[in-house]
Amino acid sequence: MKNFKKHLQNTRNTFDKLYANRFYQPLVDVSLFAILIFSFHFLYHAWINVNFYPFRAQIDWLFRENSALLFDQSCWVLQHLFGIDIVTHEQTIHILSNQNQITYVEVAPECTSLKQWMHWLFLMLLFPGPWKHKLWYIPLGLIVIQFVNVIRIVGLSLLLIPYPNSFEFLHNYIFKTFFYFMIFLMWLIWVECFVHRKKKVIHTS
Repeated sequence: MKNFKKHLQNTRNTFDKLYANRFYQPLVDVSLFAILIFSFHFLYHAWINVNFYPFRAQIDWLFRENSALLFDQSCWVLQHLFGIDIVTHEQTIHILSNQNQITYVEVAPECTSLKQWMHWLFLMLLFPGPWKHKLWYIPLGLIVIQFVNVIRIVGLSLLLIPYPNSFEFLHNYIFKTFFYFMIFLMWLIWVECFVHRKKKVIHTS
C-alpha cells in the first residue's frame, strides 16, 4: 500500500512538473480534454445499457421536457426570425423544399442537449481551473449548448429547403461536428482565459 501511494505521488509530481513547463502545457491540456470527452462517451453508453439506473424516470422526464422546449424554440426562430412557413405535427417540423418536396425534421427526445450538458458538466468539473469562475462558467456553457442545439435544428430545417435529400449528411457530419466544435471552443476559452491566465500575466510582467 505504501509503495502504491509513493508511486501515485511520484506520478503526480511528474505530471505537475510536466504541466508547469509551458512547452508541454498545450499537449497536456488537449490530452486531458480528449481523455475526459471519450471517457464520458463510454460511461454514458454504459449507463444507457442499464436504462439510466437508478434515475431512469428523471432522465426520461428531462428528455421529454427538453425536446418539447427545443421544438418550441426552433419553431419560433423559423417562423419569426426567418419567416419560414412550416407545418407542425406533434414534434415534427414539415417544410416545403425548393423542389416542391415535403421534407421534415423530427425533434425527438434523442435530439435534446442532455448528453452534451452531461458532457460539459463532466469535462468542466474534472478539468483544472478556479472554482470561483466555474460557478458561473459552467451554467453559461449549458445555456450556450442549448442555444447551439436550436441553431442545429433551425440550420437543418433551412438547409433541407434547397437540399431535401441531404438530411443524413447534414445531421451526422455537419451539425454534429459543429455541436462538439462549440464545446471544444468553450473549453479552449476556459483554458486560455482562466486556467493559464495568471501564469501568462506573470510571465509578461
